[in-house]
Amino acid sequence: MAFKTAIAEKNDLSEIADLVNSAYRGDSSRKGWTTEADLLDGQRTDAAVLLEEISSTDFIILCFRDALSEKLKGCVSLTRFQNGNHINSYLGMLTIDPESQGSGLGKTLLDEAEKYAHKEWNSTRMIMTVIPLRKELMDWYKRRGYTSTGETKPFPYGDERFGLPKVDNLHFLVLEKQLP
Repeated sequence: MAFKTAIAEKNDLSEIADLVNSAYRGDSSRKGWTTEADLLDGQRTDAAVLLEEISSTDFIILCFRDALSEKLKGCVSLTRFQNGNHINSYLGMLTIDPESQGSGLGKTLLDEAEKYAHKEWNSTRMIMTVIPLRKELMDWYKRRGYTSTGETKPFPYGDERFGLPKVDNLHFLVLEKQLP
């Protein structure tokens, strides 16, 4: 199966939000292994939040589509930021259609995101946050060269834009990878 990668435009945002929500929340997410359904209810994102984010010149969403059907199979967001004399990128919302998970598409999309950040933005490091209760996801990123910085960030309790927690003590662990 052949794929094409493109930067998201405004008309892609509803489709992206639907894909992200289906991969992380609710019963549809249980078809894949990246579900957060046992930890969080509600939405993961929506088109309005995505529209606000893509208005920044330092934020993009890469879309991964089936070359024949044009069906959205995956996406990932990148945010560029300055850290001293270095440009870094934050990777978020790495999403693969639940029925396509386990096929290698996630690794391919992650590789594309890293290449984009390095080549287009001259980023020297990729940063991300992961809920450490999601051990299988943490292990997946570690196999791709990401390491824990030891830094944690609080979960945005009370902000329903990010979901409704089903468990207490959620937080994020910061992971990083040096880019070539």
